[in-house]
Amino acid sequence: ATGRLSALFDFENKKVFFPDIHASFKFCALIFGGTNRSFSASRCAFYLHRLEELDDKNRVLQLSADDFRLVNPNTGAAPIFRSRRDAEITTRIYRAHPVLVDRSGGEEKRVWPVKYATMFHMTNDSGLFLTCAELEKQGYAPAALNCWRKGDDEAVPLYVGRMMHQYDHRHASVTVNDENLHNAASGSTLSADEKADPLVFPEPQYWVARESVPEAQRLDWAIGFRDIARATDVRTMIAAVVPGTFAGNTLPMLLGLDAQNTCLLLANLNTLAFDFIARQKAQSTHLNWYILEQLPVITPEHFEATIGGVKIADFIREQVLHLSYTAHDIAPFARDLGYDGPPFVWDGADRRRRCAALDALFMHLYGLNEDDAAYILDTFPIVREQDIAAFGDYRMQRLILEGMARIKAGALKIG
Repeated sequence: ATGRLSALFDFENKKVFFPDIHASFKFCALIFGGTNRSFSASRCAFYLHRLEELDDKNRVLQLSADDFRLVNPNTGAAPIFRSRRDAEITTRIYRAHPVLVDRSGGEEKRVWPVKYATMFHMTNDSGLFLTCAELEKQGYAPAALNCWRKGDDEAVPLYVGRMMHQYDHRHASVTVNDENLHNAASGSTLSADEKADPLVFPEPQYWVARESVPEAQRLDWAIGFRDIARATDVRTMIAAVVPGTFAGNTLPMLLGLDAQNTCLLLANLNTLAFDFIARQKAQSTHLNWYILEQLPVITPEHFEATIGGVKIADFIREQVLHLSYTAHDIAPFARDLGYDGPPFVWDGADRRRRCAALDALFMHLYGLNEDDAAYILDTFPIVREQDIAAFGDYRMQRLILEGMARIKAGALKIG
């Protein structure tokens, strides 16, 4: 705010500068002016590996104090951009759309009235966790929907982050490797054939008694998202509707919305446009709440508009319902949306088309054009590599750009 910052240069070690220090460590060079000297903008560059990169005009940005406040209104922290194009797209979005929770003024402003919550701490609450063997020893027997019962007592699955993925609460079981003390539990991904059965559920490491969560906090479903967001992961924000609020701290919850509005926010969180910005803000391996609440989201009134006679909110809800309701334990969410039918059959190609349609729609809602979208999609190398390996082309990019072309022509539909 004082304008005294002259330059901020962010370096990744990569064994170049300090050979004896791990390659993943970063350091920063800061240059400040004196108390009587100020600058209208600061020279900033990030993820530098060589000093020569400071001569690259695409890497060195001019960022003002207003830019800092725009991108991080609550904390005032420096925005971190890899390139000039990243900065241009990101700041354009921030100027047009509010952050999820704005605490910069005297009065807190929330676009969506969500409450962040973590239910079980995997260390502090470990005394509440029960394995299959412990449940059997205590007289419990397997019951419906992946639960265990003993008389009127019920033990429910304890969900953790690695068990879910985008719109998918059945992504992986937790397998235990007793020989690995550093990472005793890992994920074992469920196949598409397994997910085609709506009565197949991921195997958790633990179950917990239903009564271990206060009744007021026991919900039939909630938005859960992965706390862990590593650079090697395909996406930064990974969110889904999960069956209840029985989850460890690696799966934080967003509570307080009805099913209708949950669909709108969940779709927003899972889009590539949102993820593009989230990746520039999550600099550690954790997607903390203070980061999430400073990300720009689409406001509720935008969803009331129509495209080609189709109400945007209705279109989103239909896609989220199909993507989320693939097993019987999500039935309460489907019923709250007014759908009384059976779960939708897991179909990879259909899910890909629905996700692409949502991505195209949110590119449009964020005010991005086809060139912006193509650039953003090129910044997701893992998505591209997986598509090329599976289909021989960047399938998701093609589907999204085709969807944007349809929206531009006045049609909102699945390709």
